[in-house]
Amino acid sequence: MTAAAELRFFPSADGDLAYLDTGSGDPVVLLHCGFVDHRFWADQIPALAAEYRVIAPDVRGHGFSANANAPFRWADDLAGLLRHLDAGPAVLVGVSMGGVIATDTVLEHPELVRAVVTCGAATGDHTYTDPWTREIQAEYARTLGAGDIDGWLAAFLRVVPGEHRSAADIDPEIPRRLGEMALHTIMKHTPGEKDWQVRVTDSWSRLAGIGVPVLALNGSLEPADLLDAADRLVREVPDGRAETLEGVGHYLSMEKPDAFNRTVLEFLRSL
Repeated sequence: MTAAAELRFFPSADGDLAYLDTGSGDPVVLLHCGFVDHRFWADQIPALAAEYRVIAPDVRGHGFSANANAPFRWADDLAGLLRHLDAGPAVLVGVSMGGVIATDTVLEHPELVRAVVTCGAATGDHTYTDPWTREIQAEYARTLGAGDIDGWLAAFLRVVPGEHRSAADIDPEIPRRLGEMALHTIMKHTPGEKDWQVRVTDSWSRLAGIGVPVLALNGSLEPADLLDAADRLVREVPDGRAETLEGVGHYLSMEKPDAFNRTVLEFLRSL
């Protein structure tokens, strides 16, 4: 897909942030999930760039973007990039962490957002309660705290099949791609490194003020409490709806790229 040499860099106040910018037309921003980078969207960028201007940033601390050395918010980084590119209002499409960035940004910088597609996420205030996800989160903390990168990666990749499938049920190319990106990102950091991220809060109570269309697109194999939170999100925004891709989990855009692309393009064309 895209080599690092093809990336562009936005000189933020705290280091350079990497991004791809390709295609032409109305802007669509693709926001990757945690620990990976713009390459997560290899199956989406060509399909969407045939009709739209596609911007795919590496979130701060991920991929080829600078780490944080001062307090920051994801939404502010994205707003700075969109203003730098004169690319708002844009449609924001995000998976997991990227979905949270999308909802954070429409809440904090509504003038820059035309619509939102959020996948595997609801808002930054959502907390997982199911035992399986809590176990994975605890394993992340334990392995990272011990500097056990192999153990952390094994826990990270358990999310690909999810609770009700095994690795044998998954195309091995998916964990290979995710693992390559995740190791690149994790090696940018050190154990005990200060977390400078400032979270956007009080999001649930502000959903009624979102004035743009919101699509919650999720795999049917996501934990029930995530699907419930996504349903709550689209109930509480004035123009929200939910769609489900059957038989896939958290990384729906990688498991069923054609169906994902078709659904997103239909949404974009409806705006």
